[in-house]
Amino acid sequence: MKPDRNEPAGSDRRLLSRRSVLTTMGAVPVVTVAASLIGATEASAAAANINPAAPKQTIKGFGAMVHAAWMGDLTAAQRTTAFSAGEGQLGFSVLRIPVGENQSDWGNELATAKRAIELGATVFASPWNPPAGMTETFPHGSQTNAKRLKYSSYAAYAQHLNDFTTYLRNNGVNLYAISVQNEPDYATDWTWWTSTEIVNFLKANAGSISTKVIAPESFQYVKSMSDPILNDAAALSNVDIIGAHLYGTPYANFPYPLFKQKGAGKELWMTEVYCPNSTDSADAWPGALDVGEHIHHAMVDAEFQAYVWWYLRRSYGPMREDGQISKRGAMMAHFARFVRPGYVRIDATANPATNVYVSAYKNGNTVVIVAVNKNTSAVSQQFTLANTTASGTVTNWLTDAGRNLAPQSPLTMTNGSLTVTLPARSAMTLVTNMSGTSSPTPSDSASPTTTPTPTPSAGGGPRVTYTMSTWSSGFTAGISITNSGTSTINGWTLKFTLPAGQIITSGWNATYAPTSGQVSATNVSYNGTLPAGATTDIGFQATHTGNTAEPTAFTLNGVACDVA
Repeated sequence: MKPDRNEPAGSDRRLLSRRSVLTTMGAVPVVTVAASLIGATEASAAAANINPAAPKQTIKGFGAMVHAAWMGDLTAAQRTTAFSAGEGQLGFSVLRIPVGENQSDWGNELATAKRAIELGATVFASPWNPPAGMTETFPHGSQTNAKRLKYSSYAAYAQHLNDFTTYLRNNGVNLYAISVQNEPDYATDWTWWTSTEIVNFLKANAGSISTKVIAPESFQYVKSMSDPILNDAAALSNVDIIGAHLYGTPYANFPYPLFKQKGAGKELWMTEVYCPNSTDSADAWPGALDVGEHIHHAMVDAEFQAYVWWYLRRSYGPMREDGQISKRGAMMAHFARFVRPGYVRIDATANPATNVYVSAYKNGNTVVIVAVNKNTSAVSQQFTLANTTASGTVTNWLTDAGRNLAPQSPLTMTNGSLTVTLPARSAMTLVTNMSGTSSPTPSDSASPTTTPTPTPSAGGGPRVTYTMSTWSSGFTAGISITNSGTSTINGWTLKFTLPAGQIITSGWNATYAPTSGQVSATNVSYNGTLPAGATTDIGFQATHTGNTAEPTAFTLNGVACDVA
């Protein structure tokens, strides 16, 4: 995508052209999907059954694009608001930046990318154009001066992408992935690629790229752009992430059976969208609820692992131009602040009542439920956790016409069941712990404030569960720490040794130092107190050089842990 119509002269997004394309391609923009409404009094919905034992996709995160040349860079305060997950923050864990065709532009987003990495986010990049000397013009329909990459420049282009990756690495940003091309099938203002050209590039040249590769980033999740990749073993072996945009894509087109059939070991990301439009204010209500429904379908129907907005700071974006979180941003934060990287979506009743949308996620014993009620009246909604009799506190946050992700009074789950009133036209996130102890709080960047207890409590040593999800050059690790003793731990440090070649690039719910060798993971401000029997979940993302072994021993405050 290119700038919207609010950009300076010479960078017009041509929104009318995009609307015309959406119509002629038979798409159904999200904003036109009608919703039937239940009555004006509170209604009861069928129970939303949640099964933590039925895992779906592993979540990479939620985020947005920063393109300094088109919309300016974020301020230091805005970076913290965007990529931290405390109260009043967005909790984004993914940042998308452009690959400039000129090396002189490569530093434009560097400050924001470095800060995002510091706060635990993943950074990836997409190019709009190769360097001018690598392109040629050709006729494309009525366009006489369309642009494409010269076939003779494929190797040079792969090197260009590598050079960008190296530049960022040398300046403190380990790029997680790089795309072959932004919207190759909607390229009137940038570089066109056919699906055959993308396949040929992947087969012959993408293997030399030193980070993960994304393709094809079709502007409307056009499967004819990505099917050929999935159907060609050589091309598929050199791509790591199937990326897609969702401009006007009907919900019926969200599922991708061929990816589920042939995409084993690959990731599936939604790398750009705005919803429902770029003309309304991001604070327009109840229009912002469309964002919550859209993310629900992206997670549940499409089973995307990442959800990335277009401009992060914009009048129609998650952050307003004044740096404040908008209503649309609050809808994204209902997911982003609580469903952290490494969480796994679990099976849940997706639509327990008309216009009520439910999705659920877990990490260790932590379960996160996000419910969107688009009805004009309140709905009494029961949630049940399968195969558990957990009872305890449920923390919850609410967005409606007058509140933005506002913390609510704690609720109580009894024997794995909870009934909640979802206010009219609202979104609610609920967080609980299946062990029946206290609910966790989303991560933020605050420093620890508790004083460590010298040793864990008597009555039993600490217990650790370590879970890895690996790929060709990296992995995520989720760590559950359980206090098996009989008294509270006030402040903790978990120590373990990473196998050779493993380097931590980002983490959540703890501070990690150093990033390799013998690592100390220390509590942050909100999870330093660990009551007897309680569990807290932390984790990190790392690179590896082929060794995917797990640490063999852990100590908590100097006491050896049992490893489950």
